[in-house]
Amino acid sequence: MSDPATLQVLQSSLRGVADEMLAGLVRSARSANIKERRDCSTAVFDPGGRMIAQAESIPVHLGAMPDAVAACLTLDPVPGDVLILNDPFTGGTHLPDITLVTLVEGLGILVSRAHHADVGGMRPGSLPAGATELLQEGLVIPPMRLTDEVMTVIAANTRRPDERIADLRAQIACHTLGQRRLSEIAGRMGRRRLLAGMDELYDYGVRRMRAAIRELPDGRHRARDVMEGDGVIDHDIRIAVEVTVAGERLVVDFAGTAPQQPGNVNCPLAVTRAAVAYAVRVVCDPDLPASGGALEPVEIRAEPGCLVNAQAPAAVVAGNVETSSRIVDVMLAALTRRDPVAQGQGTMNNVSFGNDRFVYFETVAGGQGASARGDGPDAVHVAMSNTLNTPIEVLEQEYPLRVERYGLRRGTGGEGRHRGGAGVVRAYRVLEDCSASLMAERRRHPPAGAAGGAPGAVGENRLNGKRIGSKVSLELAAGDVVEVRTPGGGGWGKPRT
Repeated sequence: MSDPATLQVLQSSLRGVADEMLAGLVRSARSANIKERRDCSTAVFDPGGRMIAQAESIPVHLGAMPDAVAACLTLDPVPGDVLILNDPFTGGTHLPDITLVTLVEGLGILVSRAHHADVGGMRPGSLPAGATELLQEGLVIPPMRLTDEVMTVIAANTRRPDERIADLRAQIACHTLGQRRLSEIAGRMGRRRLLAGMDELYDYGVRRMRAAIRELPDGRHRARDVMEGDGVIDHDIRIAVEVTVAGERLVVDFAGTAPQQPGNVNCPLAVTRAAVAYAVRVVCDPDLPASGGALEPVEIRAEPGCLVNAQAPAAVVAGNVETSSRIVDVMLAALTRRDPVAQGQGTMNNVSFGNDRFVYFETVAGGQGASARGDGPDAVHVAMSNTLNTPIEVLEQEYPLRVERYGLRRGTGGEGRHRGGAGVVRAYRVLEDCSASLMAERRRHPPAGAAGGAPGAVGENRLNGKRIGSKVSLELAAGDVVEVRTPGGGGWGKPRT
C-alpha cells in the first residue's frame, strides 16, 4: 500500500471509526460528564498494540492509552473479550477514567476511555483533597476481563451504581459499533492491505515527527515551574525539564523534579508521557495525524519515585488533571525559546459535588495565552482537557444545584501587544446538603506572559464569598455558594505606545 491516495483514504477511514465510536458513546451515555461535557476518548490500534488513529478528544486520555493496551495484552485476550482497567500504575490515568479494550479478530484493537463521575473512595466524585494513598480515591481495577461479576463489583463499590453501569454499557456499545466499522473497512480493502496500511501510517507518523524535530535548533533547553501544594502540604513543588534536541531525536529529562508527594498531585508515567506527546506535537507538527509513531523519536527520562513517575500506592487523582497541565507548561517553555508563547490558565479547575443521591463533576474553562499571532481566546478548555462545559439547563435539571453566575472575568488576561484570554467565574448554589471537592492551580502563581507581555490574573475559589484553598474538600449545607474564578492567560509582547 504505497499509493498516497489510498493511504489517505485509509487514514480518514480509521479516524472515522474512532470518531463514530466517540459519537456513539456520547449519545448513549447517561452521565452529564460524558454526554454533555464529552469527557471521553476513543482510538484504534493495530493488532500489535500500536495506536494508529484517534478521535479528536482528550489529550491526557489518548497519550496514555498505549500503556493501557500493553497491560491488557499481557492477559492474552481473544476476540470477543472486553478488558477493563483504571489502575494508574498499569496504564490508567486516574481512577475515574475507566478504559475498555477489545480485540477485533486479526484486524486491530479498539479502545475507549471515559471519566466516570464517581468510582467510590472517601468523597463523592472520587476527587478527595488530602488523599494520601490510591485506595482513598476509589475502586482500583487492574487489567481484567469485564464480566457480569466484575460489573456487580463495580456497582457495589461506587455511588450512583445505575449511572456507572449505564455508562459502562455505553462504552461497550461503542466498541460493538467500532468492530462493525473496522470489519467493513477490511471487507472493502482486504485484511492484508488493511494491516499493511496500518504499518505505513505508523511509520509515516515516525517520519513526519523526525522531520519536524530536525527543524528545531540542536541544543539543550531547560524550564522550571511549580505545583501549588498537594492538598496535604502547601509549599511549592518543583517540576524541572531539560529537552535535548539532537538531529531528529528529542530527549526529555525530568532530573531536578521533586520527589513524589504525600498528597495526590503525583503523576503516573503514562500521564507524563501523554503530556509530553501533546506538547511535542503542538510545537513540532500540529497537523501530524495522531498516531503512536509521533512519540517514537522522543525519549522520556524520569526517575522512579519522582513527581512525574510516581510509584504505587501514591495518590494520583490531581496528577492526571493538574500536574499534567504543568508538565505541558514546562515543555512548551523549553521548546518555544525562538517563538515564545504566553502561558494559558494551566489548570482544569476541577469541581465535584455529591451525596448519597447524586454525584456531579466538571472542569471549568479559563483564559489561554497570547502569542505573536494574536490574542489568547477567552473561556476555553485547553491543553490536556479539551472538554466542553455542562449547559446550565442540564445541570439545573438533573442535579440539586443552581448556577448563580456564569460569565467572563473581564480584565484577567495579561496585557501586551496581544492580550491574554479572560478567565470565567462560575458560582454554584447547592440546594441540599452535600460534599464538594475542588482541585485547581494558578491560585498564587499567575500564568506567565511572553516577550514582554504581562501575566494573567490568578484564579480564586470562594465559599459564601470567602476565599478558600486551591485543593479542598468541603461539607456544604443547603444554600451554600461555591464560586470558582479561573485564571486569565498571559499577554504577549510589550504594548505599543
